[in-house]
Amino acid sequence: MDVLLLGASGRIGRRVAAELLDRGHSVTGVSRSGTVEGIDDEAFVAVAGDATDPDQIARLAAGHDAVASALGPGEDDSPEVLTEMIEAVIEGLRRAEVDRLVWTGGAGGLRVGPDTRLVETEEFPDEWEPLARAAIDAYGILEGADDLRWTYVAPAALIEPGERTGEYRTAERELVADEDGDSYISMEDFAVALVDELESGDGVGSYVGTGY
Repeated sequence: MDVLLLGASGRIGRRVAAELLDRGHSVTGVSRSGTVEGIDDEAFVAVAGDATDPDQIARLAAGHDAVASALGPGEDDSPEVLTEMIEAVIEGLRRAEVDRLVWTGGAGGLRVGPDTRLVETEEFPDEWEPLARAAIDAYGILEGADDLRWTYVAPAALIEPGERTGEYRTAERELVADEDGDSYISMEDFAVALVDELESGDGVGSYVGTGY
């Protein structure tokens, strides 16, 4: 596939790019600066783009088979920029007539009980709540885009750089945790999960939680 990767310069974005390239896909990596460090592959092209501008998204997405997003707010951005981004990406894909989108979402909206989401638990850090709420709002916008084949892929409660094992579990709208209640995934295995979803299409129209 020819994949447009938004947010390619971030920690997750670079790992998603590497996973896509290892599987033989061609990747156009978008960042604000137009540079992506640490990737040297003839099937990879780095370009500059503004993910809040639907015209730029449409231009960049044209001719690609799918779009993957590892977008997140920059250091100087408000968390609410996530909703602006997802609206621009949806509109841009429509203009470019590209209907496949896999979006890196947040774990905060995943259920930890019948009527409780992770963000609503006492253990959830207060400083993470604004971003979690913005990610939930972004999901609400994506959920209404029924003309796109979208998948919203969320990590475990804790995601850090680590080892690529190729092993993980998924759950629909539920936080994935181990038998001790710990919810964790490495960035490398999250990239595996995201690319698996992109290739398979099994989670189209779903909010997919990932973890060990």
